Amino acid sequence: MDKKDSYKTITKPSTEVLFKDKNSKFFGYAFPVKNEEEVKGHIENLKKQHHSARHWCYAYQIGTFENQIQFRANDDGEPNNSAGMPIYGQIQSFEVTNILIVVVRYFGGVKLGVSGLIHAYKTAAQMALEASKIVTKTINKHFEIHFDYKNMNKVMRVIKEQNLKVINQTLELDCKIEISVRLKNAQKVQDSFQSIFEVTIKELGN
Repeated sequence: MDKKDSYKTITKPSTEVLFKDKNSKFFGYAFPVKNEEEVKGHIENLKKQHHSARHWCYAYQIGTFENQIQFRANDDGEPNNSAGMPIYGQIQSFEVTNILIVVVRYFGGVKLGVSGLIHAYKTAAQMALEASKIVTKTINKHFEIHFDYKNMNKVMRVIKEQNLKVINQTLELDCKIEISVRLKNAQKVQDSFQSIFEVTIKELGN
């Protein structure tokens, strides 16, 4: 089975969107995030920006491999599962990760009921995602290749043939080149360099 080596995410925050229902206002936002600290920062900023709002409900997902994915859905005082999970459902529906969606609610004096809330939070989250530019990114491995200068042509030939991305290089008597390789091609590339006499390749931690 092929490992999945790409994922969808956003690279910059969405524009603010607004959904209204029975005088309640729901402002939706999407942010790219890499960790929980960034999540907290965005929520704190929105609480300052919307200090008179009633609820700041959100959901996020971080991670690119199934076994590493972290997610959280927060109802922030709304009835159980009426806000955070509908927002998270949209993250799943759009198949995006490394993302935070916050929906800020101003109560308009008329109760919407649980089904009304679910619809409102889902719609505001969907609108925020539709207002975002979703991109596909590849999951890459980094390798460092070590070799003597005399083997330069052999190494460069493989780099050219396999269209490899060079991150940085030190080309002296003792040469080092760092390359970035898509996950699905990593083993093949590693084997190519290991088959060259007097050339070593090692994987670098991300």
